[in-house]
Amino acid sequence: MTRTPKIGLDALLTPEESVLVLIDHQPFQVANLHSHEPTLVINNTVGLAKFAKVFGVPTILTTVIEERGGHLIQAIQDVFPDQKPINRTSINTWEDHRVVEAVEETGRKKLIIAGLWTEICVAMPAIHALADGYDVFVVTDASGGVSAEAHDMAVRRMERAGVVPVTWLVVSSEWQRDWAREETANQLGPILFEHGGATGVALAWELQLLATPTTDGAGA
Repeated sequence: MTRTPKIGLDALLTPEESVLVLIDHQPFQVANLHSHEPTLVINNTVGLAKFAKVFGVPTILTTVIEERGGHLIQAIQDVFPDQKPINRTSINTWEDHRVVEAVEETGRKKLIIAGLWTEICVAMPAIHALADGYDVFVVTDASGGVSAEAHDMAVRRMERAGVVPVTWLVVSSEWQRDWAREETANQLGPILFEHGGATGVALAWELQLLATPTTDGAGA
């Protein structure tokens, strides 16, 4: 059973308790990704990976039969250039002992998952890991399925089992929690500028306004 409450401060993510698993963001899966615009899912996944690196959240990369399905998308691999993805044959990532052991070694119990496809390679390990005592969060906009219906049904199924659906900017906001934490806050801006879409544009505008002199010559 899951460990943390569904409400209250302890229900939110912290970097110290989180471990991220990115599952099968590979060319074969992208080729049949129809629930979302593929470039958006890739963008969000890369942004999520970069946030994890900023906050020191252990990140495990996985592929399935990469010699046929293709290597991990390069932009994700580039965030962790020295890490070799765990290449599996099992459809359910949580049935590969190497992945489970890698997660266990972190000592963390808030398991964050994103992957392709939602209805198979995300739902299976998410539901499975719940039984091992993990609090499981699925990043729905860094995941995708073969159709909108497939993705939506998978999210519904996981919710009923106890998985918490989140989006990639929610994850980063809960990790940051307080803008006074300047060490990480100062590193988030460049990631948002590159991957945050309208949020990044709005942040750039805010910074422009803050730097614009007022009519008396003082800063805003």
